[in-house]
Amino acid sequence: MARKFMEIALTPSVQKAQEAAYGRHQTVEKGAETDALGEGEQAFVQARNSFYMATVNEDGWPYIQHRGGPTGFLKTISPEQIAFADYKGNRQLISTGNLSRHDRVALFLIDYPSRTRLKILGRARTYPLSETPPEVLDGIGDSTLGRAERVFVIDVVSFDWNCSQYITPRYSHEEIAPLVEGLKQRIQDLETH
Repeated sequence: MARKFMEIALTPSVQKAQEAAYGRHQTVEKGAETDALGEGEQAFVQARNSFYMATVNEDGWPYIQHRGGPTGFLKTISPEQIAFADYKGNRQLISTGNLSRHDRVALFLIDYPSRTRLKILGRARTYPLSETPPEVLDGIGDSTLGRAERVFVIDVVSFDWNCSQYITPRYSHEEIAPLVEGLKQRIQDLETH
C-alpha cells in the first residue's frame, strides 16, 4: 500500500470509528504528495478490460460507473498518469459533468480469476479528442480512439492493493471457451465410440 492512500483515507471520523470499534486507531505519517504507480500496478492497470470509477456531484452525492472496453483500453501514460478513451454510451455524461465541478475520482480495478483488486485515487479531467494532449493520444493509441467522444486523463494521487478475502472468482467467456471446447470435443468423441 502506498502511504498517501491511507493518509487520505484515515480522516478523523474514520479514526474515531476505528477507536470505537477496536480501542485504538491507525495513524500514518505524512508522506509524499503523491504515490506513483510501480511496474506491477501499471501492468495490472493495462491488463484490465473493465473497472469502476466513482465521482462526486456538486451536492456531495457519489456516482459509480462501470467502464469497459478491450483489454488494455485503460492506459498508463506515465507512472503518475492513466487515461482512457470514452466511448459513446447512454449520453448521460454524469461522470463528465461531475468532474467539471470536483476533479477527485476513485477507481476500483478487479481481476476476478486471481482475486486481486487495486484501488486508485486521483484527479481527473476530460478532453474532447481535438484538445487532448498529444502525449496522451500517443499513449492511448489509435486502436481505441475510433469510437471515442472524449478522453479521460487521471493524475494518480495514490493506490492501494486490497484484500482478496471476499472476491469470488469469475471468468469471462474468452477465458472459459477453450476449456469448454475441449470438453465438448471429448463428449463428442465418447458419444461416437
